[in-house]
Amino acid sequence: MLDAAMQAQLKTYLGNLREGVELVATLDDSEKSRQTRQLIEQIAGLHDLVTARFDGTDARKPSFVIRRASDAEKWVRFAGLPMGHEFTSLVLALLWAGGHPPKVDADLIEQVRALEGDFHFEMFFSLSCHNCPDVVQALTLMALENPRIHATLIEGGTFQEEVERRDIMAVPATFLNGEPFYNGKMELAEILGKLDKNADAKAAEKLAAKAPFEVLVVGGGPAGAAAAVYTARKGFRTGIAAERFGGQLMDTLGIENLPGTPYTEGPKLTDRLKKHVGEYEIDLMDLARAVELRAAKDVGGYHEVVMANGATLKARSLILSTGARWRNLGVPGEAEYRNKGVAYCPHCDGPLFKGKRIAVIGGGNSGVEAAIDLAGIVGHVTLIEFDTKLRADEVLQRKLRSMPNVEIITNGQTTEVLGNGTRVNGLVVKNRANGDERRIDLEGVFVQIGLVPNTEWLRETGLELSKFGEIVIDDHGATSIPGIYAAGDCTTVPHKQIVVAMGEGAKAGLGAFDFLIRNEPAEEIAKAA
Repeated sequence: MLDAAMQAQLKTYLGNLREGVELVATLDDSEKSRQTRQLIEQIAGLHDLVTARFDGTDARKPSFVIRRASDAEKWVRFAGLPMGHEFTSLVLALLWAGGHPPKVDADLIEQVRALEGDFHFEMFFSLSCHNCPDVVQALTLMALENPRIHATLIEGGTFQEEVERRDIMAVPATFLNGEPFYNGKMELAEILGKLDKNADAKAAEKLAAKAPFEVLVVGGGPAGAAAAVYTARKGFRTGIAAERFGGQLMDTLGIENLPGTPYTEGPKLTDRLKKHVGEYEIDLMDLARAVELRAAKDVGGYHEVVMANGATLKARSLILSTGARWRNLGVPGEAEYRNKGVAYCPHCDGPLFKGKRIAVIGGGNSGVEAAIDLAGIVGHVTLIEFDTKLRADEVLQRKLRSMPNVEIITNGQTTEVLGNGTRVNGLVVKNRANGDERRIDLEGVFVQIGLVPNTEWLRETGLELSKFGEIVIDDHGATSIPGIYAAGDCTTVPHKQIVVAMGEGAKAGLGAFDFLIRNEPAEEIAKAA
């Protein structure tokens, strides 16, 4: 099951075990169960502190429990094989069960341990989903730290019948005590925020206690990370307030156009950026969403940013790098059938549509790449492009046209997503040349039509925005308000690319540096007078 390299890697990790770990499997005579037995036997053979049993009685087969030998009440269960993107999750589950301390904020650990009540989580993942590991790992940690929290993590491809029965059409899909809890990526702090009624107040109190920053970066994508590194290197007290560190980068899988890096993946690049930020005295405030901007009255004074939890952060200079999100179609049925056949991440949700008919809307690079990837999984792909021709790179177009189960529609406008009340069963496409409408029967719709800047919260601030909602900046990254800079996909800079965002972040950081050295703090000016 594990090749020699993976076994060697795992053996090294298992050297960090401090106490015994038990693996208890429930198997049948299926091929997946045979593979699961092989995996468990390999793991147990790598370290004396790991033991394996095959007398489990769980309803799902194959499945196995990872539990602490000294405390059988603390366990996590995997149903199916946690390979692919989930191999790291498996490794962490073994280490945490074996007493190796998780690299998680101590306050969050204590919050997990203090939760009152019984919580039985079921979470469905796919092996190609790059958003799922965060949820898998968060629930794993919670289950191994609090005996009243149980987590069963289910590989949807192995339990396709259950996926169909529970109408799961997007992952990660999380259920709590048998009821839908959340569909989508969640960090540990977000889960705790939903379970702990006092979480928001605690977070607000912690943020409100922060001293004013010289530079506050709002947003933690490539632009925000670059900006923070540049200002911190100049010696300025720098903070990052990010709703989700990594931003859109976390939803990007294959990256092949970053100079010097032939290939990487969004989550991996995010981890490297986070590590780089951590090498400087940068105050990273994750899961902090800005909702209001109060610009300084005087040049050099403090700008204020109000967060969703009520806390207010102050800074002499701001760098806005709030990024962008996937654009919605805005047609009838889209919102109604979101996560019920309407999806936005082909890598995460594609495996749930194995053998089915789907449509990809959008003929740019993202849309064509999605169609290519999905064509290898689903039964048939219909690509719909609004323009008269595809806009993707020629190499991608050639690949797409070579695939036998793909239909390409250009000059087509999607006017409605159809469904039976519970899931998608078709869509309506209008021929823009003659106005004729056509119904396409299908089971899934993947929307890939570009981005919308995350700037709604800035509309009433006096900050100049373009007609598309982008922050207007000059060639130094400066906005229309002195001391406020902006960078990345939320701005008017052309070409929404990772490498461009990084460069723009660096430029905005240098712009903020120039502003700060040329303008004394307003309070010091007042004292001098």
